Amino acid sequence: MTSTRSTFSLLVTGSNGLLGQKITDLVLQDGQIDLIATSRGENRHPVSTGYRYIDLDILDKQRLREVITQERPDVIVNTAAMTHVDVCEQDPAGCRRLNVDTVQELVALCEELGIHFIHLSTDFIFDGQHGPYAEDDEPNPLSLYGQSKLDAEHLIRQSSCKWTILRTILVYGVVADMSRSNIVLWAKGALEKGQPLNVVNDQWRMPTLAEDLAQACLLAAAKGAEGVFHISGEDFFAIDELVAAVADYWQLDKSLIKQISSTTLSQAAPRPARTGFHLEKARKILGYAPHSFQEGLAVVDRQLRAKDVKDKN
Repeated sequence: MTSTRSTFSLLVTGSNGLLGQKITDLVLQDGQIDLIATSRGENRHPVSTGYRYIDLDILDKQRLREVITQERPDVIVNTAAMTHVDVCEQDPAGCRRLNVDTVQELVALCEELGIHFIHLSTDFIFDGQHGPYAEDDEPNPLSLYGQSKLDAEHLIRQSSCKWTILRTILVYGVVADMSRSNIVLWAKGALEKGQPLNVVNDQWRMPTLAEDLAQACLLAAAKGAEGVFHISGEDFFAIDELVAAVADYWQLDKSLIKQISSTTLSQAAPRPARTGFHLEKARKILGYAPHSFQEGLAVVDRQLRAKDVKDKN
């Protein structure tokens, strides 16, 4: 551990995604961090000042090297990944390129330039037989997605650069352009339209508010924390209970929720039954303090209301 640094330069990959945009939000509030936000295509964040944005396809190795060597950030947070579990199963080569090969490139650049590398991983490295999990529990991925994230972890652990792995679970939240959905927005939207929902009752998770995960990234960067940390919400739900909690919060019709077994779904990739994390290490070392799920839904509600007001004006 090193002492907390208040000013440093931070490069984020995948900044157009949910987590990337939340990191940008927090940096803009902080005002002390020099942010270089990178993603493929145009910047989707509604605020374009207070940081720099670079159009970067991280699959382009030459361009990636150019940007990193030119910018030379103190810290890189890698949020870019192929995260759709079934798509990874159907496109193993694409999954490996983005989730493993690109990480190898980033690690090599961090070793060469003395950059602290912070990488996002997943509960899907576990088989779900013994959750909730601590950081040193034995991984056993069930899917190509989980395996690709575990392979990336192995590359990072073997590297000589300063590194941090933040594993997370089922991230939810709101981005300004609504370009990303997640379980909370999906459930709320479908129930508001009166659509019946088939929801599994034999998988358990600890959903993570995107703002909490972004905060964990910045805490790890500021504290120079090294090693593996589990980052999630603190509430443990079966998926059908999670969706029912969404219905309760917005006073929607729970009778539309039909409980089903995951064995009835024809999904390309298997999912772990019971994950969840022990959060003691992140609380103690990072000072991580997640919202409760109810508090997280209140954050989502405020942001959706603010967006409605803005859209009407």
